Amino acid sequence: MKSTLIIGGAGFIGLNIASKLSLDKDYDITIADNFFRGKKDNYFNEIIKRDNVQIIEGDFTKISEYTKLEKSFDQVYMLAGIVGVEYTSKMPTEVIRANSMLILNSLEWMKKSGSKKILYSSTSECYAGTIDIFKYKTPTDEKIPLCISDIYNSRYTYAITKILGESACIHYAKENKFSSTIIRYHNVYGPRMGFKHVIPQVIVRFINKENPFRIIGYNQTRAFNYLDDAVNGTISAMESEKANDEIFHIGDMNSEITIEELVKYIGELVDYKGEFLLVEAHPGSVMKRCPDINKAMSILNYKVLSNWKDGVKKTVKWYVEYINSGGKIYE
Repeated sequence: MKSTLIIGGAGFIGLNIASKLSLDKDYDITIADNFFRGKKDNYFNEIIKRDNVQIIEGDFTKISEYTKLEKSFDQVYMLAGIVGVEYTSKMPTEVIRANSMLILNSLEWMKKSGSKKILYSSTSECYAGTIDIFKYKTPTDEKIPLCISDIYNSRYTYAITKILGESACIHYAKENKFSSTIIRYHNVYGPRMGFKHVIPQVIVRFINKENPFRIIGYNQTRAFNYLDDAVNGTISAMESEKANDEIFHIGDMNSEITIEELVKYIGELVDYKGEFLLVEAHPGSVMKRCPDINKAMSILNYKVLSNWKDGVKKTVKWYVEYINSGGKIYE
């Protein structure tokens, strides 16, 4: 059996990786999480009841908590971290502290535990400044320089920690003879992703009958990546030996759309009949974002199977049903 640790395994992407892997009895899965954002709902409970899944709860920003991990692992998914524009504006120092300690503690533990491979989840936010300042073309590949544009803007504290994480993973792995792979996610979305991201926030605003409906950053573009595709790409990056010591974009290079197009499509799905108001983006929000995924397609056999409209439709349906059934807005 492959022993697999998912740090941040109760989160949006992590739990779906655990769900997919746990259907294969060749995997022995440990989910490690502090439940800052992970939600113990019916979906979570269904997964942890499976015979090959166990849960370890702890604050892994503390190195002492790693003593709860009693064995070495064949695979370590390092997915934990504080993410979301709202968090960077409200508690930037905690974003820096928690995310930095999580990656450094995990790597120190990797060094001592004898675990074989770590996969680190990074983000396209790492080169938001590169796109806006130096006008790099989209789609962008993995060789694009990492850059932020304003050290005083708390918006970039998340990106700074992810740049640190990428560098730390590369050099710890090289020096300590374990393998590492870095993936940069590009706007992953889907059901049960919480309420701190653009698509669920837009859905909630429609449900709350905002009119006129403000389309903030209407002319910015994004290439959204549906959850199922992101999970498949992440697992492929872990499983492939060809991915060792490499960086991959996980996203969808053929679905770059404006925020205005996205919002108006969600409006159609919820039968919105009101007016729209076009509003400029908040400072620090990148104008364009779209990944070149040719490297992942070539090495990982990564495929984008979900059309963005189909994925958004599934996501809207889940959130509308969840809220209408009395579900509470959560992190």
